[in-house]
Amino acid sequence: MLKLLEALTRQQKAMVILVLDLGLLPVALFFALMLQNMPSSSLTILGKMLPLIPYVLLGTGGLSYWLGIPRVQLIAYERHAVGLTALVALFAALSAATLCAIFGPKLPAGLFVVFGLIYLLLMVAARAFLLQVVLAVYRRARPRARVLIYGAGNTGTQLAQALKAHDGIDPVAFVDDNKSLQGLVLMGLPVYAPSRISKVVEARRIKRVLLAMPSLSSPKQARIIHRLQNLGLEVQALPSFAQLIGEEALVEKLTPVAPQSFLSRDACDVPLQTSAGSYAGRVVLVSGAGGSIGSELSRQVLACRPTKLVLYELSELALYTIHQELSQQLEGAGIELVPVLGSVTDPRQVRRVLERHKVQVVLHAAAYKHVPLVETNPLPGLANNVFGTQTLASAAAEFGVERFILVSSDKAVRPTNVMGASKRMAELIVQDLASRCDPNGDSSARRTVFTMVRFGNVLGSSGSVIPLFQEQISRGGPVTVTDPQVKRYFMTIREAVQLVLQAGAEAKGGEVFVLDMGEPVSILQLAGQVIEAAGYSLRDAEHPDGDIAIEIIGLRPGEKMQEELTLSSELIRTAHPKILCAREAVLSEIEVAAFMRALRQAVAVGDEEGARQIIMRWVEGYVQADRDRKTS
Repeated sequence: MLKLLEALTRQQKAMVILVLDLGLLPVALFFALMLQNMPSSSLTILGKMLPLIPYVLLGTGGLSYWLGIPRVQLIAYERHAVGLTALVALFAALSAATLCAIFGPKLPAGLFVVFGLIYLLLMVAARAFLLQVVLAVYRRARPRARVLIYGAGNTGTQLAQALKAHDGIDPVAFVDDNKSLQGLVLMGLPVYAPSRISKVVEARRIKRVLLAMPSLSSPKQARIIHRLQNLGLEVQALPSFAQLIGEEALVEKLTPVAPQSFLSRDACDVPLQTSAGSYAGRVVLVSGAGGSIGSELSRQVLACRPTKLVLYELSELALYTIHQELSQQLEGAGIELVPVLGSVTDPRQVRRVLERHKVQVVLHAAAYKHVPLVETNPLPGLANNVFGTQTLASAAAEFGVERFILVSSDKAVRPTNVMGASKRMAELIVQDLASRCDPNGDSSARRTVFTMVRFGNVLGSSGSVIPLFQEQISRGGPVTVTDPQVKRYFMTIREAVQLVLQAGAEAKGGEVFVLDMGEPVSILQLAGQVIEAAGYSLRDAEHPDGDIAIEIIGLRPGEKMQEELTLSSELIRTAHPKILCAREAVLSEIEVAAFMRALRQAVAVGDEEGARQIIMRWVEGYVQADRDRKTS
């Protein structure tokens, strides 16, 4: 039977319904005659009307098909469809009365009123009967999923009513926190307390829970969901019916807030025109082009209209994503976009790319930047950040690249972690290439302007604190903060990249540019702002009924209470008020060669402790992290 139902097309099902409706018309007429006190028998009168019935059937069928009544699904047959059916029944009664008045037999008007009512009732009853038959067939052929509805309020009861006619879902019971509802029977289903869920689930063989409490805040819903999932249950949360029809915002509280909203100052805006000349009409390579900084660099460089933009990236997915995005912006622009999949630590590939594409400007943003990960994996972090910088910068000097700009970090200043130390070593390499001179006093790398730009945390970048807070909030919290006293400098991605491009355009060679990032921001206060911006309240000792709690987890290995931007307090103003230049001591060529040789040997033999000792010797201010701290 199920195979037959599934084999029928929608048009065939409509024709079945139409034929059924037309077949009920003479039946309704016969019953109407039986209910009337007529001089002749019902069959005799029906026989006299027989020549007229085909015309009534033709008109009624045509009107029904035009109104689309046969195409209404049985499960969707409701008040509006019943109204259309009543219109068809009225037409059938009027057409039968008119034909009888013209051609005979002469019958009382009340007969046709009764006929129309009976015809309407038969058509509605037939559909109700067919629906039950079809549901019974589906239920017999396909076992129904037994579900528990969490929430016996308006949404829950309406959901239960809707599921009564569902062919694949069987609502078994309600669960609700409201004690006044517990023990009642609503919509034919018992209401239990949450404490009895495990027993109800086991006794009634339930595998799925439908959470029907849309008025509950998302964090509180998340806590309920986690508790139910720990019982091995599949949980699905439903919006309210008001949300579904657009009277309430469906996910307004979960809409991410723009990162600049949390900046404790006005974001600066540097017009691209001031720096575009250094990138326009040139071949520009962006390393780490798929990362947060690299992708924004690529977007803004593209706006400067280079002749060619080379996207150099290690991650296939990240490279694909940024290449697809930028490709859509290039129609008719005359700019060549070149995706290169590879590592900056591969000397042969780096040389081949620079030579083949005749690269003129390098923006080096490729780096492992997540402090805890690099602290746990120091050798890959050092290899990528230090050796990769030396490989790319040396090749840039060899092939006469005009400008090489290193994107650095405030964590490079007196670092307490391997990531920061690796960035400082990368800075030393670039400073060495910028200052190196040949025996005749001419710079061996004079054709290439080497410079670096140092700034702090970027709001909204991958792995940064605000996306982490927002993800924790979406799971119901808690929001984790390492220490109440921790402060960090922040910039938006857009303003950081604008200033990097501006600094790179102003560079003469060897500068350590430092971006003015305003005052450092308390991470604890920032966490509270993100919670409030998401539309939730802070849960603490003073507000135990709040939505989201903040949990202090302790500093992770390598983290400092507050970052610094320079090794010295001596900062020189530049043409741009947000860009400063730091005067810092550099290592000689021999010293750089010495630490690079020692570091390569330590990485080659897998000596993590030896690598840390090399950092401690050559990186000013480095203090080895306490690796016994939490790493989560």
